[in-house]
Amino acid sequence: MNTRPDEAYGQQGLTPVDRAGVWLSQRAISRYLPKRSDLEVLELGCGFGATQLLALGPRLKRGIGVDFRIAPELQTPGKFTFYEGAIEEILPQLESERFDAVLLISVLEHLRDPLVVIETARRLLKPSGVLLINVPTWLGKSFLEFSAFRLGLSPKIEMDDHKMYYDKRGLWPLLVQAGFKPSLIKLRYHKFRLNLFAVARREDV
Repeated sequence: MNTRPDEAYGQQGLTPVDRAGVWLSQRAISRYLPKRSDLEVLELGCGFGATQLLALGPRLKRGIGVDFRIAPELQTPGKFTFYEGAIEEILPQLESERFDAVLLISVLEHLRDPLVVIETARRLLKPSGVLLINVPTWLGKSFLEFSAFRLGLSPKIEMDDHKMYYDKRGLWPLLVQAGFKPSLIKLRYHKFRLNLFAVARREDV
């Protein structure tokens, strides 16, 4: 989730609202990840501190994160690798059919061409790999903007960068157009229906 073209989510710190959202997303991610401890996971828009990706550490063989800026202390050799730059620029550098899971958590609403990114994410998944997406809903739009613009509890620049909000009828067609089979797509509202969580599994080959 980005705040401006040269800044990663969380680079200026996280508000209490942000921390609550991250925690709820972590619960959803953990629920739908394959139940193994040797996973290779890619998170697109991982944020400055890569909070969600690092939390998966015990279940990972390798984790890769992408965002505009990554905390310098995370750029050390180990099971995690981080790329700094725009998602659209980094994706072509990544190997096809490599990942057990690709995460797009509160990212899709910031992208100018979400379909292209979803299509590429599918290409990067291993057979039976899973794409996990969290996006704000149209109901969430009112709450998020009130929190940011009226209460100051969320970054205003974050909300001003939102290019879309979603419901099931809006996100499902994007997943199908990207090549995911309807029988392998699950959509559910969470966070009091302020967000929509999608699980799209790549078919076996």
